[in-house]
Amino acid sequence: MWQKIRVVFAVPELRQKIFLTLLLLAIYRVGWWIPLPIVDTDKMTGIFESGTSQFADIMERVAVFSASQLSQATIFGLGIMPYISASIIFQLLGTVWEPLERLQKEGESGRKKINEYTRYATVGICLIQSWFWINLLVSWGVIREQFLVDGSLSFAWKLTAVLTMTAGTTFLMWLGEQIDEYGIGNGISLLIMAGILARMPSAGMSLLQPMVENGFELGSSGGQLGVETLLVLAALFVGVVAGVVFITQGQRRIPTQSAKHVRGRRVYGGTRQYLPLRVNQAGVMPIIFASSLLLFPSVALRYLAGFFDPTTRFGGIMESLTHVFQRESGFVYNIMYIGLIYFFCYFWTAITFNPKDMADNLKNYGTFIPGYRPGKRTADYLEKVMVRITYVGAGFLAVVAVIPTLIANWMKIDYTVASFYGGTGLLIAVSVAFDLVQKIDSHLVMRNYKGLLE
Repeated sequence: MWQKIRVVFAVPELRQKIFLTLLLLAIYRVGWWIPLPIVDTDKMTGIFESGTSQFADIMERVAVFSASQLSQATIFGLGIMPYISASIIFQLLGTVWEPLERLQKEGESGRKKINEYTRYATVGICLIQSWFWINLLVSWGVIREQFLVDGSLSFAWKLTAVLTMTAGTTFLMWLGEQIDEYGIGNGISLLIMAGILARMPSAGMSLLQPMVENGFELGSSGGQLGVETLLVLAALFVGVVAGVVFITQGQRRIPTQSAKHVRGRRVYGGTRQYLPLRVNQAGVMPIIFASSLLLFPSVALRYLAGFFDPTTRFGGIMESLTHVFQRESGFVYNIMYIGLIYFFCYFWTAITFNPKDMADNLKNYGTFIPGYRPGKRTADYLEKVMVRITYVGAGFLAVVAVIPTLIANWMKIDYTVASFYGGTGLLIAVSVAFDLVQKIDSHLVMRNYKGLLE
């Protein structure tokens, strides 16, 4: 392994791309810690740690996959989530709006035009989200007193904070594009992974600090984990990561055959190949959609429950409904979570995978699936296969999504630590790591070196 790593840095072009990527990620990490000047960071931290805010939980979860630090209201406070939202919006519109669908089929020129529209939409989303976020901070009372006029923040300072956060997200979008162009790997994905991995040291310290202070011992007592529990957690982490890697790379290979054609005295074509269909075609999107959708009923019910006396019958019903939509409630929440994951798996696969277009492409290239006529029969077969393997992929995503909750309840550890054993963060980290390794491999193989995965 060390020999392979040495070879990676021995290639001048690859070494330059890796160092540039690390430099841009370091710039992102610096801005990740710079707070808005109008915000009192001590009060902000107190609100998120005490859990008194009804939106604190939703903000913490959104921060996991947005490369942001909402608990400190930094200049990169919105992260890259507005850009991801704009990309998802245009991807969904491309399936129902004909002009955008035509742009998607125009190749490189159409892709550049859609990227331009996505950037404009990102700025608009940033302006709206940051305006609401600043107003929310004012209502929480975390604005420094020197910026308040008669107990309220002036319009000029609001506009300054909004433009600062918008510029921060736009700068992150630019950083991601620079990594795509001059670095290595997918820039936006690397920014998200850097934000996820940055939480690991603090989570590990919160797990190990009680043991370091009170000494290592067998058995769990007084809220302190024992040595055997840490060994179980370590083995479980390796097992979960191995399972995620196995399913993420899993494919259903459909055999294809190219038609033979004769030119002069030579026969071309007739080769057998494979059409790979990913088991987890939807990626991490179903978990993101499902977790986000379950957060809003929880916040809304918690807000409405505050208007009723819990000792009354209706107040008791509201309290019960609020508890049902809590992550810690267990069975009911997890059943709804799994159901939404299955729904969004099929929904997102139907959007991103078009069997008719794939069958037409195979037909145009003179390729067919043995036993099925080109055209509608091929499209029907591809759709049937995708429905079956999507069921397996959705089951895998459901298991990975509920693992953190099960570990947190079973091991009695903080959910922040348990979240590294599954869920959105782990899936993103594994997927981005594999994509990065594959791109490094492509540079090495092109120069007749062995790849990292060989």
